[in-house]
Amino acid sequence: MSGIAVFIHLAGAVALLLWATRLVRTGIERAYGGILKDKLRLAIGNRFSAALAGFLFAVALQSATAVALIVASFAAAGYVTSAIGIATLLGADFGSAFVVRILRYDLSLLMPILLLAGTIAFRATNARHWRQLGRILFGLGLLLLSLRLIGEASEPLRESRILPVLFNYLAGDWISAFLLAALLAWAFHSSVAAVLLTASLADQHLIPDALIIPLVLGINFGAAVIAALLTKNADPLTRVVPLGNVVIRGLMTLLALALQFAVTAGPSLFSVHPGEAVVLVHLAMNAAVLVLGLPFAGLVATMLERFVSVSQVPAANDDRLSALNPADLGSPTQAISNATREVLTVCDKTEVMLNGIFELFEEWDPKKTQRIETLDDQIDAIHRDIKFYLARISETALDQTSAAQCQNLLGATIKIEQAADIISQNMLTRARKKSERKASFSAEGWAELCAMHNEVLQNAHLAFNLLVTRDVEHARQLVARKEAIRNLVKASEEKHLQRLRQGNAASFDSSSLHIDTMRDLKEINSLFVSIGYPLLEGEGLLRRSRLVQPAEL
Repeated sequence: MSGIAVFIHLAGAVALLLWATRLVRTGIERAYGGILKDKLRLAIGNRFSAALAGFLFAVALQSATAVALIVASFAAAGYVTSAIGIATLLGADFGSAFVVRILRYDLSLLMPILLLAGTIAFRATNARHWRQLGRILFGLGLLLLSLRLIGEASEPLRESRILPVLFNYLAGDWISAFLLAALLAWAFHSSVAAVLLTASLADQHLIPDALIIPLVLGINFGAAVIAALLTKNADPLTRVVPLGNVVIRGLMTLLALALQFAVTAGPSLFSVHPGEAVVLVHLAMNAAVLVLGLPFAGLVATMLERFVSVSQVPAANDDRLSALNPADLGSPTQAISNATREVLTVCDKTEVMLNGIFELFEEWDPKKTQRIETLDDQIDAIHRDIKFYLARISETALDQTSAAQCQNLLGATIKIEQAADIISQNMLTRARKKSERKASFSAEGWAELCAMHNEVLQNAHLAFNLLVTRDVEHARQLVARKEAIRNLVKASEEKHLQRLRQGNAASFDSSSLHIDTMRDLKEINSLFVSIGYPLLEGEGLLRRSRLVQPAEL
């Protein structure tokens, strides 16, 4: 096989690895994202529990970067302190390394089972939960398949004359090897994929032993900066947590590299098998970062907060950069893309409000109340700017597709802004009343409301994603969930009345709050679901009316 053919096969196998990892992560986020985020937010009460929660969450998502972005948003919303957020990421880094350790076991027998089970789960029903479970299982099967393909594709490289020269050079230039490995981790946006590829090449004895530790350290450094670079344009509170991970994890990898120059430790200290040595060095490095870095999370957070001047940031974020560039109005396609980016900002802020409002039902907090009110003011301002911008786009000569996109974006923005108003006006008022009256929901009633809240959050994710993906299947799933919410409301109302007949004191005290909160959630869900209507209507998949026609009677 020619050299170019070998590299094409290897590149394809690596691409499959990256795609499979993303498939598993998105499946988990869509199926369990709302629940996992709620559990994570509740679990990170102190540094040790935060590190444990970060570990478990990274194992579930197979990505420390995903955890970093989620926790950074929590810190920006005021749910957690920066120190707790940094501690969570240190645990997530170790969790990501633990995933690599699991995937290195011989799981070849599981590959066909996972592929078959995933296909059956995805195709057997239209239920979203089962389809996302099928996506997860199929993605895991593809991930195992990609590891086998990487091993097979790299086998002919053992006969290469060029690679030994390159790797032997890098074995004497650890700084270049470190930087190249960091660049590889950044290009993959995944330390899991980068370490697994390195381990596969080491299995084929393509990587000299002297090069293993510098490469692993470089991958860890590159992985640390991924989330920091992805949030470089975010507000300061969002940037502190990823930057804290760079300071602790990044500095410790540099110190470890300096120590390697001084001591020249060999990978045989970890394992005589090169591939296993790669994985164990990676695991040991992240364990050391967790143990040694956790005590300094608070100090690093304080220093970074001063560095990014968090205290000087206006509460309303008045200096936020807008994507609505007037210079792009002459190009409708670019202008519509700008407007879409700004609508996604509204989506993010609305999701923060929807998450935060149920915390206020649990425990009233004036600071969180102010946060929701501030976010609503920001959404109102951005909504106004988007309307005027879209109106100016419409003044230009638009083709039919662009005109429809403008109209759909405007409709989606109005609906999301209305949902934010329901949260800030209706639901916030109810949470305040609950606190003032010292009322409490019954255990059963609260469980019903939480289940409905989680369902609405998942539907919000689907609806917001439609603004970018315009996926007809996801739009169909979203609209189908409207009936599920209607059934949840109906069942909860019946159970609530039954509790009232049984004399449940908590249900009696919170009766109106319970019913009104359910109907608020139902209305918010209807607004989110309606975002999918134009897409389905364009495909001829939407009925004009739910009424039975006379001929059907």
